[in-house]
Amino acid sequence: MVAQSAEYVENEQYDPENTDPENPEMRNKPANSDLTDTPQTAEIYPDPEPADKQDQNPSETRTHMSTRIVNFLDLVGFNWFIPIVKLIAGENPAEQFKQMFLMIGIPVLAFIIFLMFWGFSASKIHTSLGEIPGPTAVWQEAESLVDDHYKEAEKKEAFFERQRKRNAKKLAEDPNAKVRIRPYTGKPTYPEQILTSLWTVFAGFLLATLVAVPLGILCGSSNLINSALNPMIQIFKPVSPLAWLPIVTLIVSALYVVEGEPMFTKSFLVSAITVTLCSLWPTLINTAVGVATIDKDLINVSKVLQLGWWQTVRKIVIPSSLPLIFTGLRLSLGVGWMVLIAAEMLAQNPGLGKFVWDEFQNGSSHSLGKIMVAVFTIGFIGFLLDRIMLTLQKLFSFGDAR
Repeated sequence: MVAQSAEYVENEQYDPENTDPENPEMRNKPANSDLTDTPQTAEIYPDPEPADKQDQNPSETRTHMSTRIVNFLDLVGFNWFIPIVKLIAGENPAEQFKQMFLMIGIPVLAFIIFLMFWGFSASKIHTSLGEIPGPTAVWQEAESLVDDHYKEAEKKEAFFERQRKRNAKKLAEDPNAKVRIRPYTGKPTYPEQILTSLWTVFAGFLLATLVAVPLGILCGSSNLINSALNPMIQIFKPVSPLAWLPIVTLIVSALYVVEGEPMFTKSFLVSAITVTLCSLWPTLINTAVGVATIDKDLINVSKVLQLGWWQTVRKIVIPSSLPLIFTGLRLSLGVGWMVLIAAEMLAQNPGLGKFVWDEFQNGSSHSLGKIMVAVFTIGFIGFLLDRIMLTLQKLFSFGDAR
């Protein structure tokens, strides 16, 4: 081995002068070595390209995209369209056609049968306001409500334009003149009444949530508080909104006395508080059940970590009981939306309830058609509200609760 090493040194003849500090690769290179003959490793083993620059399989890309769309549809609760997405992605066409028939075809067929039965039986029933409107008549009334909205919007714009011109003329004559824009007092249109009802139900629902969730946590975490509040919960839970409404009206009229322009109208407050009183019970009960059924090991962990009461509630109690809390919120929002219509009828809050009541009192030949439009609107909005709460429940829940 020593002889071989000596022979290697003699043949290669290292150059001690070859110590360029700026080129470390040249240090201690053999003097007679030809750098051009050195194999280029970068050319033999090129660096792999980034993943985003590599050519992706089109089928894999389509599958990835369809998976994301399916997850989104499942999140928002629109599972009917999942077979269509999978069919476009080429995933088992026979099975997807079967699922499309079960999830879309049968409901559509049932709805068509319902419309046919409705149209056939409507003409056979006569009331004091005329015949029951069929699907075609209801659709025409819906179109007329949309046309009325645009006509009223033009009147409103013309009203404000006249005021702007009049104020500009006054200011031109007297720069110190006091001018004001008077509010438009025309009849609210159907879309505006829908927005009023949504604003009212969300106000009542928010107030109910702020009351029900803390009380539910207290009832679920303390047997003493639960025993004290349970009788009152069982008594007030089944009370109808029609029973609450006169009491709420008298209390609001006595306490809500405002000089000048009020922030909220009394009809709005009466409707919102009535919604609160009728919709807080499902959230309260479900929250109490969710807190009471928390795994005891989690409570023991909080004791071991010496967490305070508020930290235990924030980090253990609320996350563990979120599925049942959201179940209660979904039920409360549905109850509140149903209660709102009756509350607006009697409180005369300018929403969908007042629209139905006014059309009933109007007694024209178009009233029944417009009331049917309101019925479908109320049902469709209630469906969307439930989908929204279901989506929020899936977003904020974890594990099997999703």
